Amino acid sequence: MATDSGHFVAGIHHVALRARDFDKSLRFYIQGLGFTQKVAWGQGDERAAMLDAGKGNCIEVFAGGGSPRPEGAFLHLAFSTTDCDSALAAARAAGATVTKEPETIRMQSVPTATVRIAFCTGPDGEVIEFFQSADI
Repeated sequence: MATDSGHFVAGIHHVALRARDFDKSLRFYIQGLGFTQKVAWGQGDERAAMLDAGKGNCIEVFAGGGSPRPEGAFLHLAFSTTDCDSALAAARAAGATVTKEPETIRMQSVPTATVRIAFCTGPDGEVIEFFQSADI
């Protein structure tokens, strides 16, 4: 479903960060900057948490950032949408390379959340996620 402006994207939902020290990063964002933890999932180097900076602006922190990765610390840019499928179709029509077709996932998080996501790469190789959820 398109927004009132006719666009499929309703804003930036989150930016994903791969943390070298997961616990230190959580302390920094939660205790230092006052973010609130919305959901968390996984264990060890598979841990992640979605932190709200306010007004639904989030940062998604992933563990396991010890070794350098080609994309650096930032993993992807996630756009909030009410229609993940149409947003991906619009991106594909505009020349994006689809890397993950839309999928609904019931996250094994605390609290449990259901999301619909899809991924593509933009013209400069940037990783873009379309993120649809009433829970997060």
